[in-house]
Amino acid sequence: MNHASPKKQTRGPVLTSLPNLLTYARIVMVPAMVAAFYLDGHLANWVTFGIFVAAAITDYFDGYFARAWEQTSNLGRMLDPIADKLLVSAALFMLVANGTIGWGSVIAGIIILSREILVSGLREFLAEVRVSVPVTQLAKWKTAIQMVAIGFLLVGNAGDNVLPGTLDIGIWLLWIAALLTLYTGYDYFRSGLRHVIKDDEDAAN
Repeated sequence: MNHASPKKQTRGPVLTSLPNLLTYARIVMVPAMVAAFYLDGHLANWVTFGIFVAAAITDYFDGYFARAWEQTSNLGRMLDPIADKLLVSAALFMLVANGTIGWGSVIAGIIILSREILVSGLREFLAEVRVSVPVTQLAKWKTAIQMVAIGFLLVGNAGDNVLPGTLDIGIWLLWIAALLTLYTGYDYFRSGLRHVIKDDEDAAN
């Protein structure tokens, strides 16, 4: 756990910087993805998948450009995780609603969503005390596997002509992501809660 380092000066207007524009686009894609879900037949799967992939690409490039062009901002730091959670939550809810994720695998989705909510609360506290917890390489792999899993599930049986067993692959990857979520979530909370408890003990003395 590292104390937060001084932030670099943001260059250019914050509201219209390219990284933030990409984040806005990702937020707008969430209702578009939900609307595409109600199209007829396999078209719904492929259009929903396309929007999801486009949104996932903006997630990579908004961070890349923010660092490369020194356009980091408090607005971006606030909106980026919100956009990510909206995208993943909406996709998982849709997949449960249409039965793609059956009741046996709903637990995996609940694990993923619960971790995101709990970590958000811990991050909010740590931000107040100016402490940051670095994202581990394993957590990055978890996120990548999670996004790939959701992509496979959004295509579902419509993808069998391209890759047989698309839905089964998505379910397996979702469970792998859920297991990694448990491990990385525990690791994050162990680091964060150590600081929370220390602050409580200092306040009591």
